[in-house]
Amino acid sequence: MSSSGSGPIDPSTARTIESGRQTLGVMLRTAQSKLQHVFIAFVVGLIGGIMAMRLYVWPKLEEDLLVETANVIAQTPFDVILMQVKIGLFTGAALAIPVLLYHAREPLVEREIIPDVSVSRLNVALVALVCAGLASAGVAYAYFLFFPLMFEFLASNAVGAGLAPKYSIVKWTEFILFLALSFALAAQLPLAVSAFSYSGIIPYETFRDKWKYAVVGIFAFGAFFSPPDPFTQILWASPLILLYGLSLYCAKVVVTMKRGREHVDVRGVFRERWNRVLGVGVLGFAAGYATGQYGGIEAFNAGLEFIGSSVRVPTVSDVLGVDPATGYLVLGGAFAVVALTAAALYYTYVAIDRAAQQVAQSRLGQPENPGDIDLDELHAAGVRAAPPEAFASLTEDEALSTANRALEADDDEKAQAVLDRFDEVHADLDEEAVEAEQAAADEESNTVQSTAAGMMDAFTEEETTEDDIGGYYYDIRFVFSSLRSRAFRIVGTFMALMVGIFGWLYYGGFREIRDNFIARIPADVRPLATGGEWPITLHPVEALVFQVKISVVLAAIGTLPVIIYYIWPALSDRGWVTGDRRVIAVWGGGLVGGLALGSYLGYSFVAPEVISFLVYDALDAGMVISFTVSTFAWMVFLLTVGIGILVDIPVTMVLFHAGGIVSYQTMRRRWRVPVISAFAFSALVTPDSLYTMLLIALPIAIMYLVGLAILAVVTLGGRRGGSASTRTA
Repeated sequence: MSSSGSGPIDPSTARTIESGRQTLGVMLRTAQSKLQHVFIAFVVGLIGGIMAMRLYVWPKLEEDLLVETANVIAQTPFDVILMQVKIGLFTGAALAIPVLLYHAREPLVEREIIPDVSVSRLNVALVALVCAGLASAGVAYAYFLFFPLMFEFLASNAVGAGLAPKYSIVKWTEFILFLALSFALAAQLPLAVSAFSYSGIIPYETFRDKWKYAVVGIFAFGAFFSPPDPFTQILWASPLILLYGLSLYCAKVVVTMKRGREHVDVRGVFRERWNRVLGVGVLGFAAGYATGQYGGIEAFNAGLEFIGSSVRVPTVSDVLGVDPATGYLVLGGAFAVVALTAAALYYTYVAIDRAAQQVAQSRLGQPENPGDIDLDELHAAGVRAAPPEAFASLTEDEALSTANRALEADDDEKAQAVLDRFDEVHADLDEEAVEAEQAAADEESNTVQSTAAGMMDAFTEEETTEDDIGGYYYDIRFVFSSLRSRAFRIVGTFMALMVGIFGWLYYGGFREIRDNFIARIPADVRPLATGGEWPITLHPVEALVFQVKISVVLAAIGTLPVIIYYIWPALSDRGWVTGDRRVIAVWGGGLVGGLALGSYLGYSFVAPEVISFLVYDALDAGMVISFTVSTFAWMVFLLTVGIGILVDIPVTMVLFHAGGIVSYQTMRRRWRVPVISAFAFSALVTPDSLYTMLLIALPIAIMYLVGLAILAVVTLGGRRGGSASTRTA
């Protein structure tokens, strides 16, 4: 093999790394040379953020957003100070980064790291103003509508579940600021879509045609930034969907202005409709004058009073200190200005929409076959908007000839657009051809897979062992491929179980379990739980998140027999299991029975005794008991359902061996797989703590070893028991 061009890093990756290294070096050198400016901006942001949190932000948040049923507590002596410093560091960095980028622009341009694009200060100021306005609108929506409704809902849900909303000052404040920041960023959607469309990075037609994916993406994005309940999901997604519609319109405006500026004739539209514009202004003036003359403001204030609002709108005469007649005229003029502005925006939209249609007709035409479009008659924007069929029928020589004719006509932009679209379309065609070829190969491979598996074993036995990563990858891929046809049933079963369990917990089940369990605790400890003060929630969504996690765990347990039933033929083909898969139905019943028995024992005897011991120990130390819902509920879960799950492990092992599904020898030989899986499962379903992860993983691993010990005794070390196939596996 030739060594030229070979190496751990290909040339393009090396160039990218080198460019990043140079960019970082320029930024660091700029920070050193302009350290005073950057440091001053950082310090101003730091001090400003701390002072704003102390004097205004925190008191305002507590006054406006903290519901009556909730309290805010500090968990450590430094919570408040550290929170203020953390916010100050964030604001300082946010203020220093623009200063650093401003000073680093010229060195980056000199080294050709970024292009030299001249942008006027007016345009920069307009973009900054639009960004600030959109961010302010997003934060205002969150602060005045989303947060009040959400916090009231979450607090009432926690109280209804028998929990005490005592939020950590750090978690509560960070939750508010994080969500407010996410709303501010999401509000930039119109600006971002317009910028991508105008620059051509993402065509406007893509945003328009893929709106369904955008709606799904908005809901998925909201799932990460809002509590896991439908109410707040709708509150989150609804304004973003409206923003996406506004973004499409803004993108249409800027793209039309770019593609066919000469077609936009706003003045012509106004000359054509001047009488309607004037009529709208007259009607606006008349409406404003009538509102003042006939007590419209007084009626509006009466309506505010009726709904219980303390807000009152003053009259124009009171604000300006003029007589009522003059006030009526001023109010009429204000209404006329608003009406004229609305009419101007509407007819500007009419002019732009008319221009868009003209651009489409003049540059694309309407041929019956899209492949018959004459590219020579199109401008650069028309080439970019032309359908893929116009380029799919071209050869490389024809595309080059078209680009050369554009160059001869001094239209470099069109020439580049022709080559770019040709490469883009043919790259997609090549990719589709490769995918079709791969699909055909996969289909052929599936028909002979079982035969080829034995042939491959003859080669892999010499080069890889059974425990080698190559053999495992081949087997695992084969096993999971067998589940594709049953994925809908498996996912449907899991979702049905999860939704059912979560719905029961959400609509009172959690409160029933909490009250019933506390009733089992000795009477001298029980008063600690009166008044809904035990356990507490430190985060607004802590209770909901716990309910979701518990629902996922129980649904996964309930879906496991279904997965094993459908995956059994593939496991049998690989030689991992033997016997009759109908035994799985018996195993499912044993799983439910063992889970119920172990949960009953834990719920009735083990968990109350353990909790009581911990409470007594805390009382002897003179402490106040305020268990959080995460630690308290997870402890109860582990001591009840967890015991049932642990009981199921040796039960499963014995049933699988007796039914000839998985032999004792296989379980003993592959003991690493379930042990590692136990630690991975524990890391996913437990709180962010190494202690709780070990608290779940270690008992599971130990019970697996106990099951092996039981089978060793029953089978006399594997010398008897099970079917013949299991004894020889």
